[in-house]
This record gives sequence, C-alpha cells and structure tokens, in this order.
Amino acid sequence: MQFIDTHTHPYDEAFDEDRPQVMQRAVDSGVARWIFPGIDSTSFAAQLDLYERWKSNAYMGMGLHPTSVGENWKDELQFALDELRAHSERYVAVGEIGLDAYWSRDYMAQQKEVLVAQLEYASEKDLPVIIHERSATGEMLDIMRRFKGRLSGVFHAFTGSLETYREIASLGGFKVGIGGVVTFKNAGIGKVVSDIPLSDILLETDSPYLTPAPYRGTRNESSYIPIIAAKVAEIKNIDIKEVAKVTTANAESLFHLPHHEDRLETA
Repeated sequence: MQFIDTHTHPYDEAFDEDRPQVMQRAVDSGVARWIFPGIDSTSFAAQLDLYERWKSNAYMGMGLHPTSVGENWKDELQFALDELRAHSERYVAVGEIGLDAYWSRDYMAQQKEVLVAQLEYASEKDLPVIIHERSATGEMLDIMRRFKGRLSGVFHAFTGSLETYREIASLGGFKVGIGGVVTFKNAGIGKVVSDIPLSDILLETDSPYLTPAPYRGTRNESSYIPIIAAKVAEIKNIDIKEVAKVTTANAESLFHLPHHEDRLETA
C-alpha cells in the first residue's frame, strides 16, 4: 500500500534532531510522498531545503498562514506571492492559507485581505488551495462562496460537522483532510467521516501536531498515516487497501501529481 501525507511540516524545528530518520520511517511505512505547505518567510528556508533533499518524494505549497498575519503582513504576503510567481514550477498548491480566530482576532480584517489576495492568485493560476480554518467557520465560508466554481482545494485538519462538510462540498472541487483527531476516543469527527464519501477525503498528519492515538501527546510524523487510514477503514467498514487506493488517487487528482505505483527512492 502507498499513501500520500497531504499536509506535513517535517521542516519544523521539532524534527531538527532526527529529521533523516523521520523521513525514512515514513518511506518505510508506505508514506513515500508528502506535501509541505508554506507558513511564512521565517520557515521558508527550512522548507525549501528539505524539499530539495527529497525532491522525488516531496511537493510544496506556498502561502501566508493566517496566524503569521501581523504587523508586517504586507511584506509577508508579498513574499509569498513573489515566490509563487518566480518559482511556479515548485508549487502544487497555494497554502496553507485561511482564517484563524482561535488565538486572537486582532488582525482578522488583515487575515481576510490576505486570504482573498491569495485566493485570487490561485484562481488566476488554476492552483488548488490548502485551507486552514479555526474558530472562523462562518466567515471562512462567506469568503469561499465568492469563489464558488473558481477554485479547488482541501479544508485541512477537518473536524467540523456534517452540515459544514456539505457547505464545503457545495463549493465544488473541495475535499477535506482527515488526520489524527479521527482516532481520538470522544472526537465527533468519526461519526461525520462515516457520512463523507471516501472520494472527498485526503489523509494528512499536520505533523508535528495532532498525533493519532495511541501516540497522542507525542510528536506526530508521516509514518503514522497508516494509523489514520486504518481508523477511516474501520469507520467505513472497508479494507484499508481501499482507503489507500482512493485517498492517494484523490490527492493525485487534486494536486495534479504524477501517478506512482512503486515506492520512491530515498534521497
């Protein structure tokens, strides 16, 4: 079985001590391809370096994360857009981008301006978007409806209701990223996943965050994708091989990735 981790940050400093081993464990676990979303200019050098080291396995997104929207938001937005324009061959998506009101609403107006600018770019270039949304579902959907039919993408780390999923599906061209939270004992997303078509699901870790059970509370990594896949298979009462096949095909289609049957070589 082969999987794609459609959202992982192995360039994060949490992996500084054992990054090569983490990447190799992923490959050995059948998770031989990954998408590295962009965050902001401060993490870009590490992101690009890891991408260059694992170029046959890795793909990148570029965008300004909503929690990185602060005093210098104009400079950060310009950095992301300039990088996308100058090196379009590197990128399979614009992201991760979105709205986050969980920590603060101090820059919410600027978050919305940044989001719209990046959605406009993605629409112009026909690139899928990787959406981050936290504590701002209504505002997020209001903006996304303005782009209905003009964009495709994924709402990553999805833990919303069935009604929210249906709103996302009505936008056309959007999928949801399911990660470690689906394995949590009292998480409501398990029941929701049972009603989401497998054709609308991508697998992700969001490592180093949102580690699945039984490793919850420790650092997450891409080698745990099969744990998430097994839980999805259990919820839907299907074989894990079907989950691997369909979610991999979903990712290849959404991000326009080449199809690979065999494990890729290590760097």
